[in-house]
Amino acid sequence: MKTIKGPAIFLAQFMGDEAPFNSLDSICQYMAGLGYKGVQIPAWESRLIDLEKAAESKTYCDELKGKIASHGLEITELATHLQGQLVAVHPAYNTGFDGFSPEKVHNNPAARTEWATQQMMWAAKASRNLGLDAHLTFSGALLWPFMYPWPQRPEGLVETAFKELANRWRPILDAFDEQGVDVCYELHPGEDLHDGITFEMFVDYLDGHTRANINYDPSHFVLQCLDYLEFIDLYHDRIKAYHVKDAEFNASGRQGVYGGFQSWINRAGRFRSLGDGQVDFKGIFSKLSQYDYDSWAVLEWECCIKSPAQGAAEGAPFIQQHIIQVTDKAFDDFAGGSADEASNRKLLGL
Repeated sequence: MKTIKGPAIFLAQFMGDEAPFNSLDSICQYMAGLGYKGVQIPAWESRLIDLEKAAESKTYCDELKGKIASHGLEITELATHLQGQLVAVHPAYNTGFDGFSPEKVHNNPAARTEWATQQMMWAAKASRNLGLDAHLTFSGALLWPFMYPWPQRPEGLVETAFKELANRWRPILDAFDEQGVDVCYELHPGEDLHDGITFEMFVDYLDGHTRANINYDPSHFVLQCLDYLEFIDLYHDRIKAYHVKDAEFNASGRQGVYGGFQSWINRAGRFRSLGDGQVDFKGIFSKLSQYDYDSWAVLEWECCIKSPAQGAAEGAPFIQQHIIQVTDKAFDDFAGGSADEASNRKLLGL
């Protein structure tokens, strides 16, 4: 067994226009002061990283790592959730998702997909230049408007969509494979990959591509009423990244998993700061340790009640307290004895 690394924090939800959240140096100093050991970098945030430059220049990446290391931190992974989302977009979401891309590709889905694909190619090279082995993203979605089968989905619609999704991602995954980096999809409502079954379907259409992996985030499974502990038993060999994020599901006679078009504070399922929700983190850290997960435990803070400052401050000690220093010996070794084939046969009366 191996000990999980951490605590670390995803910086996306904290970046802003005011200090200390408006520059790499200041936000790293702030997070290090709270006890974090790693930072996960949103690759769309130009104040933190120039993705194209990171793909082209090892020197730039070494300087970036050095700047972060000066605060006692490491880069855990890069993340391209916004770019990955744009690899596949159903027309119903064209306007909504245009904001994730530069204005030059707005109202042009083909150009937007090409831009997103290029971003992912750069992310593969940048990850290797930074010495990273895993990368986080979203899959995008062609099928999400058809999630609930009413009216009935035409025969073959799901298969056509997953085949197309796999075709778009295969060259990206091949590029990551060339760099020795795993692509970790965050299984998330709104994405065609949102649970175990959809991930399996995707991997099947990719002929089992070894670089298609999972960013494990239990909060999204709580909101879907999915068994997030058994999920680890089923998919632990594909879990290469971990977002430590809490959530709660409070079903009522008025609403359930679909949320009734309510704001986050009024939804049955809502995200919470660590320890304020229903996620069994002791169970999760135990299972991940059992299955030799040895990468980072990264706080993704989202909460509809608590402030980000309090959430971040509480998050580091919460994660640290849950990291298991795995044992290298059995608890009953003291009662063991030497053995050989002859003595074993004797014990069995053979």
